[in-house]
Amino acid sequence: MREYYCYKFHTRPSIFNPILHDGRLFQQFVVDTYIKIESSRLDYIWHNQKKIRAELYQGLLDSIQAGEQDGDAVRKRRVLASSFIGGPRDKLCRYLDAMALVRKYGKPDVFLTMTSNPNWEEITHELETGKTPQDRPDIVVRVFRAKLQEMKKQLFEKAILGKVQAYTYVV
Repeated sequence: MREYYCYKFHTRPSIFNPILHDGRLFQQFVVDTYIKIESSRLDYIWHNQKKIRAELYQGLLDSIQAGEQDGDAVRKRRVLASSFIGGPRDKLCRYLDAMALVRKYGKPDVFLTMTSNPNWEEITHELETGKTPQDRPDIVVRVFRAKLQEMKKQLFEKAILGKVQAYTYVV
């Protein structure tokens, strides 16, 4: 489903796409689409708990740690897999990974923040006449992602701040 909407949101020079020309309505459509995709993912998890529980034996331990004392409540509990981005297990895994890096390499030397500028030339160049960056958040995100990839290349491959032993980042 996600791939379908990525295809729908892409600009094509020879095909008029009314979705991309609706300003705030486009933004609402993007939010609704995101909710639809997340709901689909959650629905899959909800209806496939037996498969997930077979793989995630940790569920019983989680129930005990959460203070569940009733055996029926443990059985009825729903588990979000760590593969569900943004879920509690995902966040815990990412935190533990970051703490493992700190344990092995010590405290971080650099804390770097990168922000997006809607007036970047790459964004304004791609906008149609009369459109603002707020009308096309997809372009802003694509440009930000490209600049982030370039910054990572500068930091990790070209080592502009010195050799990097380990890193973690959040967008």
